[in-house]
Amino acid sequence: MKLGLVLETNDPERVWNAFRLANTALDADHAVETFLLGDGVVAPDLDHEKFNPHGVMLKYTRNGGELVACGTCLDSRDLAADDLRPRGTMGDLLSIVEDADEVLTIG
Repeated sequence: MKLGLVLETNDPERVWNAFRLANTALDADHAVETFLLGDGVVAPDLDHEKFNPHGVMLKYTRNGGELVACGTCLDSRDLAADDLRPRGTMGDLLSIVEDADEVLTIG
């Protein structure tokens, strides 16, 4: 199965859970593409005493998960693209949605 995830939150627990799901899907040999949208583009910067969003995102990319961040959303927050938020477009989001067997939005 090919899973498309759209992450629209900067809540550390929701980000952590989204990428725990994504990593579980990768471990089960599913393909996963994730698009960071809106507040989701700050996910790599989140720090929390109980949850580790950055750590699960690193695991996701190291395990072959595809990750794209909304370029307009980055610009509106004065954030630069980097390894955990590669710059993308709405066209990239559309491709994820079109190619996925299932799309899940977490916001």
